[in-house]
Amino acid sequence: MCKDKQLDPVPVLASLPQDVTFKITSLLQVRDLCALGCCSRFCRDLCFSDCIWESLVRTRWPLLALAPSSSSSSSSSTSATSPNPKKWRKFYFERHVELGLRARTVEMFLKACSPSESLEVGDYLKAVDTLVGLRFGFEDIQRYLFNPKMNVLINLVGLHYCLSSLGIRGENLLEVLRTCEISDRRVVVKWWKLGRWLHGYRMRDEFHSRWVSLADLATQDDGNVLGVLRRGTIHEVLRVQISAVGHTTTSWSYQLTHRLQ
Repeated sequence: MCKDKQLDPVPVLASLPQDVTFKITSLLQVRDLCALGCCSRFCRDLCFSDCIWESLVRTRWPLLALAPSSSSSSSSSTSATSPNPKKWRKFYFERHVELGLRARTVEMFLKACSPSESLEVGDYLKAVDTLVGLRFGFEDIQRYLFNPKMNVLINLVGLHYCLSSLGIRGENLLEVLRTCEISDRRVVVKWWKLGRWLHGYRMRDEFHSRWVSLADLATQDDGNVLGVLRRGTIHEVLRVQISAVGHTTTSWSYQLTHRLQ
């Protein structure tokens, strides 16, 4: 008996209708797509086609204000507009590299703002706003900010962005945190609230403190803490302090402070 021969995928793909081949290739991971594109001229034309990479761009960065590929754009920024025709693949890899560099910038910014192991709340929110402005995707957060070797406060910034901007479902986010081995990492959140008025006298300022894990925040098990992190120091909240607790590779202690004027 002759041995079964391994089926060559190239002629099989070539024999299928074009819409079917595009559907199959669009389901591949980027690494596999690039590898398949090196197999033959047919695979190269298929895997490196603009419609495939346009779909990958829109899937990875759903918050980008991308114009349809047939329309032109007058903006010179590649971070918020669609690329020129026939350049979706180039756009994908350039943005992939750019966001990696920007994530590193956010990390260095947080370190630079805490020379005495304290960080103003304005700087913390500025780091979150940087992610918002650049329209990071969920894959970028996992790749660049959910690293267990980083300080937990950097993980927290990424988690904050996922909850406030990407709207990732709690169970999906929790699964990713566990995969990245950061779900059990904890922070202690302390905040001071303006004392209430009673019979014409203002009571003493109220102090609150919570120890919470990233998993708790992801599943919103402690909505009070999550609300404090989202609102920051507004109205009656005078001060917010966040410190890393255990399982960290650095000695950072973040203190986010802002007083009402």
